[in-house]
Amino acid sequence: MTETSAHGMSTRSVHAGERRDAEGAVHTPLYNHSTFAFDTTADLLDVVEGRKAGNLYTRYGLNPTIRSTEAKLADLEGGEQALAFSSGMAAEAATFLAHCRTGDHIVCIGEVYGGTFELLGDNLPQVGITTTFLRADEVERLPEVLTGRTRIVFFETPANPTLTVFDIAAIAEQARTAGALTVVDNTFATPVNQNPLAHGADLVVHSATKYLGGHSDLTAGVLTGTAEHLAPVMGWRKNLGQVIAPETAFLLARSIRSLPVRVRAQNETAAAVAAFLQTHPRVTRVHYPGLATGEQKRIVDAQMRGGGGMLSAVLDANAQQTAAVVDRLRLFAIAPSLGGVESLVTQPITTTHHGLDPAERAKRGIADSMVRLSVGLEDADDLIADLAQALDSD
Repeated sequence: MTETSAHGMSTRSVHAGERRDAEGAVHTPLYNHSTFAFDTTADLLDVVEGRKAGNLYTRYGLNPTIRSTEAKLADLEGGEQALAFSSGMAAEAATFLAHCRTGDHIVCIGEVYGGTFELLGDNLPQVGITTTFLRADEVERLPEVLTGRTRIVFFETPANPTLTVFDIAAIAEQARTAGALTVVDNTFATPVNQNPLAHGADLVVHSATKYLGGHSDLTAGVLTGTAEHLAPVMGWRKNLGQVIAPETAFLLARSIRSLPVRVRAQNETAAAVAAFLQTHPRVTRVHYPGLATGEQKRIVDAQMRGGGGMLSAVLDANAQQTAAVVDRLRLFAIAPSLGGVESLVTQPITTTHHGLDPAERAKRGIADSMVRLSVGLEDADDLIADLAQALDSD
């Protein structure tokens, strides 16, 4: 395995975790095998009983393609270890189930992906795990809602779709005092722009489907942290069949090699798009970390290296008028995902937060006239022109 710890992000994205095979492949090959053979029973038992790292059975994650990709992912987040999953939701579910039992409690801060709301609010209560949801403007209430049964404090930063940023270090300190783990979803920021472990988080989760995959052609998830915190998650991943497929791990490693180049370009273009929208008369508010002011700017400056490729804007319009603007866009595809090389647009009320009660959406600042943009690798001038024609046509 290539030693890369002293190198920069771009170098590590290319070389971390890579294993040159006997044929001289420059990157770890795709090992599309379900099982692996041993010379002796003693060799097999060394792997089974954990005395040696090795390959055994792909459902366990003990596959060279998967292990190589996990090493790369851990390196980029500054974690001791990483586990790759079939999806981001699989990574979240395994984490919650591994670190919580019946009667335990989770605190979820701020806006999160709609599927996460469902998992925490609908699915986990069926096995006796409850969640207290704090809105972004209620973060100061965290100490009062932490209990002796709180096992996890979970949040996204920046959050989906409001792009609210949270002070990872401050929240992690409060959670640690209560004996709870801090789990941060770093999907929007990516390891290029932010490393939550460096600010006190215990575990970092990604929907690798998004920026880590980056080409809208794979579905995956990742969890990164210490070996101690990941150990209980391994069993859930193994026995729920949540491990990433070798083919997907191979594609994911391919994508990560270009991650810094892609994300830095998306940072620059998204900043230009956000600046344009901020001055447009039909836009009442733009949510983007690069435009943050006051306390939000302090947090961004302290823990982020770039504003990211995601932004949302609230229009001076109703839901139907907003949909008409969205429908007029030509370069932005109407789609619910994000993080790819192509630009995407969606109204959160129709996709990510469609299932959330309208009154609750309003409390959380998710307006009917909000549009969320995932800025791709197109030229900034072309994207701005597309937005201008859609906003100015009536």
